[in-house]
Parts: sequence; structure tokens; C-alpha cells
Amino acid sequence: MDFDRSIKIAPSILAADFADFGRDIEAVEAEGADWIHVDVMDGHFVPNISFGPQTVKAIRKHVRTVMDVHLMIAPVDPYIDAFAQAGADVLTAHLEAGPHTHRTLQAIRSAGMKSGLALNPGTPVEAAAPLLDLCDLVCVMTVNPGFGGQAFIESQVGQIGQLRAMIGDRNIHVEVDGGVDLRTASLVADAGADVLVAGTSVFNGGTAAKPRAYGENIRALREAADNAKGD
Repeated sequence: MDFDRSIKIAPSILAADFADFGRDIEAVEAEGADWIHVDVMDGHFVPNISFGPQTVKAIRKHVRTVMDVHLMIAPVDPYIDAFAQAGADVLTAHLEAGPHTHRTLQAIRSAGMKSGLALNPGTPVEAAAPLLDLCDLVCVMTVNPGFGGQAFIESQVGQIGQLRAMIGDRNIHVEVDGGVDLRTASLVADAGADVLVAGTSVFNGGTAAKPRAYGENIRALREAADNAKGD
């Protein structure tokens, strides 16, 4: 997994067909997805339940790009090894999920994965500053985590810009998760994001059997982001 700042579209399988994850993942990758984003929710840290390490392990064989696993759970540390064994390439934990985030990020890297740090909309990006040297990715939540299809929180655009300035020339991805569509893709890319998580706006209109809409949606998002970024 080499580092570069080109725009990456990371479809969230939370918006895919739960009964056909394997084919949907293969279809969306064939249509141009750069990463596959997997949202893990526990019904405790966030008000929803999705799936756990066994599901992640089951879909791993279908993922040919990068499997980007976003843990919306607390605690995190007892499950790090399970997600490593399940095949996560990137494992992201929320800063708000526990008192020892430094230790969590160290443990993620020690387990052989890239380490991600997610920030809720109510958490200032300055809170990430002491942790950046342990991060390969920082995810700015542009909705309150827990459900797909929520409205984008506009004030987070400024947070993305602040984070990008803090990162400087370090090899750390800036990811955005929540409410990404053609309009907001431009906003977040212009602010400095390079990984755009998108659920509904990628999977809308297509199926694994008829995936053409997936490709059209991905290309439109990438074009909007690239044009804003100036690449």
C-alpha cells in the first residue's frame, strides 16, 4: 500500500447489498473503486449495529484493493488482533472511543496494519496533533457516526483544512466520511482530503448484476474532487 495524495474513492459497503457483499465488492472495484470501506458498529459507541471480524474475514477474499476498516466501537484494543487476522489493511479507531488512543494506534501498527484515527464532528482537530506521528490516516467525520445517508455537516470543511495544514508533508491520508456527494466531494477535496468515503452516492442506481451505475457514480465523484483539487 504505497502512499500518494491522489484522490481515492472508497465506497462504503454499508450501502451495498448485505445479502451479496462479495459480488457487490467485486463489481464496485471493477468499476473503479480505489479502496473498500468497511464500517463496524457495535450499538454502544454508536446507535447502530453492523458486523464484526467474521464478516470482515469473509469478505476479505473479494477485496483486491485496500480494505479500510472503520471501527465505531468501544473498547477497541481487545479486537485489534481479530481485525488484523481478518485481513484489514487499514484499521481506524475513534479518538473518543477510549482513554489511551496512543496505545491503540501503536497496537494497530504492531499488528501489521496501517493506523487510522477518526474524529467525531464535536472533536476539534487539534486533539489529533499529539498523535499524528502514529497515524497513517486521519478520518474527519462529516456526519455523526452510526447511520448512512445523513446530511453533510458543512462546518467540518474548515476542520479538514486545519488538519491538512497540521499534517504538512507527513505521509498521512486525510479521509472524509459522511454525506459525500458531487457537491461535497468538491468542498472536501479543495480543503485537502484525499480519501473520500461514499456510500449511497456510489451504490445508488446499480446492482452487482448491473454495475454500470457504480462506475458512472465513481467517475463523477472523482472528477468533481480532482477538479476542485486542481490535479
